[in-house]
Amino acid sequence: MSGGPAREVLGLLEARGWTLAVAESLTGGLVAAELVAVPGASNAFRGSVTAYATELKHRLLGVDADLLAARGAVDPQVARQMAEGVRNRLGADWGVSTTGVAGPDPQDGIPAGTVFVAVAGPDGTRESALRLTGDRTAIRTASVTAVLELLAGELGRSTVAGPASGKA
Repeated sequence: MSGGPAREVLGLLEARGWTLAVAESLTGGLVAAELVAVPGASNAFRGSVTAYATELKHRLLGVDADLLAARGAVDPQVARQMAEGVRNRLGADWGVSTTGVAGPDPQDGIPAGTVFVAVAGPDGTRESALRLTGDRTAIRTASVTAVLELLAGELGRSTVAGPASGKA
């Protein structure tokens, strides 16, 4: 998996002087690992939070506790708030997140392969719903690729000239 989308997003970030932070749940650190596998990642990658437990999404990332209580951790708004939270808490220009059910069993009635990814940046936040198939490893791997591709698309569309947040 190493290279491709991670190398692309890091190149786009570095070219504009932007930084990135990652919030992960079902991917358990795979997005961060994919990024740091690229030489020079430290020029743009600030760090990550793996908030696997639901209460950590609230405590570490600032996801609304009422939202988590009402909808659970596998929700597009949770993904959105995770990306925004990690961006703010780690002082990055961009934040991405992954949350979902890797399987093999459903979680709280939500089928395996239900995944939400989000990107928060100077132009706003965008989330994407995924319905993935395969075993646990395939679902987690596809989630990493999906969030990096979503980020690459947002970076390519951004009209902001450089570090907009002033956080980096």
